Amino acid sequence: MPSRRNEYRCTVEINQNGKYCVRIRAQFGRHRWTVAAYFLASSFDRAMKRLEQVLQLLQQQEEKLWFWCAERSDDPELTREMLKEIGLELDLRSETPRKSASIVIAPERPVPAFQLAALRRTLADSFTEARAAVASD
Repeated sequence: MPSRRNEYRCTVEINQNGKYCVRIRAQFGRHRWTVAAYFLASSFDRAMKRLEQVLQLLQQQEEKLWFWCAERSDDPELTREMLKEIGLELDLRSETPRKSASIVIAPERPVPAFQLAALRRTLADSFTEARAAVASD
């Protein structure tokens, strides 16, 4: 039986402008639907604070997003507009970075603080490792 839970895979990268790019690939188990999005932040702390807000919003608006973006429309512009409403951009990249963190949550439930803390630690560790690898090259 397929999982009815939502899984969020998250990564943090620094773009060419020095901004923190947080990518989220959300797989909604109830409808077997996936959406990939990203946002930019000026610091790691702001990125993590915004990630917490975004995950809570995605959990709350799962039905609305699925209904209007997947069920009712094949128009990617509608998906793009709905994501913009919650401060995200549609991520059209197909590859996912190797260093990612994920959490799994039951639909329509708030994201528990202990899972957010673990996600933050994992992303901070992977980000630190990536920066150390670049510095040693």
